[in-house]
Amino acid sequence: MQHSSSFVLPPRIDSHGSLPFPVEFEQHDSTFSSLTLSGPAAMPETPSSTDDSQSHGASVTTDYNSDDLGSPRAESQPGHGPATDSAPHKPGAGARRRSEPTQSSTAFRFTVISARDADISMQDVIPKVEELDEGAEGLDAIKPSEPVDQAEPSSSAGAPVNVPRKRGRPRKHPLPVPGGQAKIAKGRSKTGCITCRRRKKKCDETKPACLNCQKNAVVCEGYPPKEIWKSGKQKIEDGMSALENAAYPGRVTNLLQAVRRTSLTAVPRGLPFLIDGIETDVDRRFLDHFVYDFSRVLTLINDDSNPFKEILLPMATQHRGLMHSLMCLSGSHLSALEPEPRFKERKHYHFDRAITDLRENINTTSSNVKEPELLIEDPIIASTLALCLNTICEGETNGEYRSHMDAARYLLVTQTPRNEKFRQFIIEFFQYHEISNSLTCLDRRPVHAIGDLRLPDFVPQPQAGVFLGIFDGLFSHISEITKIRDRIRQRHNEGYEPAIDYETLSEAVRIDSALRVWEPSYPPETANWYAAQLYRQSTWVYLYRTIRPSRPSEKISQVVDDGLAFLDQLPLDAGAYSIMLMPLFLLGCASFLERQRERVMAGFDTLRAYSNLRNIEPALTVVKKVWEVMDTNIEDSWDWEKIINKMHMDFLIT
Repeated sequence: MQHSSSFVLPPRIDSHGSLPFPVEFEQHDSTFSSLTLSGPAAMPETPSSTDDSQSHGASVTTDYNSDDLGSPRAESQPGHGPATDSAPHKPGAGARRRSEPTQSSTAFRFTVISARDADISMQDVIPKVEELDEGAEGLDAIKPSEPVDQAEPSSSAGAPVNVPRKRGRPRKHPLPVPGGQAKIAKGRSKTGCITCRRRKKKCDETKPACLNCQKNAVVCEGYPPKEIWKSGKQKIEDGMSALENAAYPGRVTNLLQAVRRTSLTAVPRGLPFLIDGIETDVDRRFLDHFVYDFSRVLTLINDDSNPFKEILLPMATQHRGLMHSLMCLSGSHLSALEPEPRFKERKHYHFDRAITDLRENINTTSSNVKEPELLIEDPIIASTLALCLNTICEGETNGEYRSHMDAARYLLVTQTPRNEKFRQFIIEFFQYHEISNSLTCLDRRPVHAIGDLRLPDFVPQPQAGVFLGIFDGLFSHISEITKIRDRIRQRHNEGYEPAIDYETLSEAVRIDSALRVWEPSYPPETANWYAAQLYRQSTWVYLYRTIRPSRPSEKISQVVDDGLAFLDQLPLDAGAYSIMLMPLFLLGCASFLERQRERVMAGFDTLRAYSNLRNIEPALTVVKKVWEVMDTNIEDSWDWEKIINKMHMDFLIT
């Protein structure tokens, strides 16, 4: 063993490779065992030697203190040595930070072993790079070593080259290698357990607890509940229901209900109805029945020129109340043919809506305008008469028609319909029903008799009318006969004898003369011509039963037989059957003979089969009651109005 010796190097590396601070070597047995460096903080350069027997490297222990980087300590594994000249030592490479007090001096200790004890060659050394702590301080205070001009060759082959140190931290995410395969981003699963999703770990989705949580000794919190998809409307309803069920005060509950109504109104609604009043399959059935079947039993005309189809129905498509009235009318007639509950329920619905709409229109007009009669629409007038006809279809006998007739009378007297074609139809329609109504009532007399209702400025030809007796003047004679009956009834109640005075007799003779010369306006031997002849016969019967004593006679029997003969001449599909109830009723009240009564009953059956209007049955009931009075107290049988009153019946015979 040789004596140890120490060397002190000059304080600076010059062109001959000196170090910038004193270096002290201790040598034992011709091998460097330790090396101590003293001086300012600087990065050592490992000296190289040309002697292969004294190669440096295998294990290096470095202890140093720095004012800027703290006191890191790095230990390399066997087989790793310092960097060679071609790969300069990087600052901080392989260092591990240790919290120790900073010192003013720096000391390095190298333990050098022989290369023959190394396991790998120095050419395979790869330095390990670790990230510096984000909180490291004083990085800016690190002073790089002075750069050396690399173009200037070193003075000796063994002297290290001073290469500038790279500044900054190593790149955390290195740039991709050109030509390499780009990483494909994969979608993240949302079906893992709650714990793994919170820890941002991949879950194997094992149930009830995942194996990943068990392997990492953490509690698996299970999986979130499955959400069932709901529409926006369902979510709003569920949320509102939950809040309302939480026993909020009344003010908050009202607010929630208002929010619900506001939210629901934002949801798109279904398509509106094309025509108000035609809303269901039953309504469409009512509409078809009205067009193809029911309209023909209301007037003398049963083709496409029928005013109910030509005038009222187009008007109803623009007026909701009138459409409800017509659908109620059609539903009443159809429910008599087919008594189904759905038909009855729907017709009541239309009736309520028609009444409500009629009342609202009249109230609104009367409250906002000083002269409401100038603003009443034509469909409102038509609605009142349609509701009046509804009582005929229902067979009502308690005077339900009166309010509708009175409303129609008021509107027609105070206002002139704007549409001239509608005006012509509605005046004829109203007068026909009002004059016919006077034949069965004691207290209702036609407005035409007192001159308050005038016909249109031009009176069309009788064949243009939809009813018999109005435009041809026959119903004017019926109104005059009704006034004669009222006068005779009054004189009889007051005890005057005779009840028929000269003035009354003279008026009756004048009417008789007018009936003898009256001729129908329709071509002979046609259905309407037979119907017109029947009307004239029944009018003369009405006059005879008013003036002459109530007993059988050859005159009255002849007129009744002729009238029934005209009825037999009508075809079974003739539109005139729609207006045959009133003349048949008058012939029945004058049928003293049994054979005549049988024919009258057959005529009622024919009318029932054709129109199926339910006011036919109460009319036949009254006629049978008159026959009963004829057989018991024949003198009282002439006043059938009083008989009907005693029976507590009040209906239209139209």
